[in-house]
Amino acid sequence: MHQPGLFDIQLRHDKIEAYNHALAKINRVIDFEHFRSTLNELRNQERKSNAGRPPFDLVLMFKILILQSLYNLSDAQTEFQIADRISFMRFLNLNLNDRIPDEKTIWEFRDRLTKANLAEPLFSKFNHILDQEGFTAKKGQIIDASIVQVPTQRNSRDENEQIKQGQTPDDWNDKPSKKRQKDTDARWTKKNGRSFFGYKNHINVDVKFKLIRKFSVTSASVHDSQAIFGLVDQFNSNKDIYADGAYRSAKIEEYLKTEGHRSQIHRKGKRNKPLSKFQQAVNRKKSKVRCRVEHIFGMQLKRAGSMLLRSVGESRAKTKIGLRNLVYNLTRFTFLQEAQ
Repeated sequence: MHQPGLFDIQLRHDKIEAYNHALAKINRVIDFEHFRSTLNELRNQERKSNAGRPPFDLVLMFKILILQSLYNLSDAQTEFQIADRISFMRFLNLNLNDRIPDEKTIWEFRDRLTKANLAEPLFSKFNHILDQEGFTAKKGQIIDASIVQVPTQRNSRDENEQIKQGQTPDDWNDKPSKKRQKDTDARWTKKNGRSFFGYKNHINVDVKFKLIRKFSVTSASVHDSQAIFGLVDQFNSNKDIYADGAYRSAKIEEYLKTEGHRSQIHRKGKRNKPLSKFQQAVNRKKSKVRCRVEHIFGMQLKRAGSMLLRSVGESRAKTKIGLRNLVYNLTRFTFLQEAQ
């Protein structure tokens, strides 16, 4: 059997680096130390005991969640892939002899992040970095939403009725293991004749750089238009706001006008009153701008392979969806930097 040489591992690392893998690009462009000040809030959650091994570095654990979100991995798969793939170890600055967090440690860190409500502050932190780097929001904004599915709940009609009323079915309290697996925050919705169970990822994207500037997470039953009031970006250099016809209403038009924005929302035809050819032409012109947001949802789906979330409850869904939006911005920023 071949005896490993002194520089064999380094040569393998150098060869992987030469491929210019996506993770290598992100590591080269992004300084993850910028997130440490926000992550330090987790230090307030003191350890129960000083016994045992010291905790893993906060930035290291955060980068593990970035990996997990980028490739849509379970906690067990994340642990395995870090141990198995040199590119993952390189991204995390780990050596073969370094300790690797196990799946329970990864779950606990994400749970701490959720309880501290840090997903949105971390997202906002990177948006501040974008502004400092000259990637401020320009040329208008696009607002849209995407359904994010979670595993379907097999509940009886009576159980679903109690959940809708904000109650917990009586027999669930006697079965804590069953109760932990039930998502009582997710809801059903229909789109194009198909039913979906889960949440919605509402986002605001600037037209020039195609970066997510704001986001909010709701149950899937919430209509897209209801989230627009908290998504409008007052700092975009252009006052145009693009959205599809689902956002068209007298209330929203009045709100945008009052706030000094120009509505570029698609017009909708009505029963016995279809759109004129001129209105259709205007909609097509707006679509050339609005379609940029579809690239974002498509890219998130392509990378992850599936939009299905492995989580239970709205707070955990907000963390995972927030991280997914942050990961998109990290990779988009890396592309924009290298394209300069």
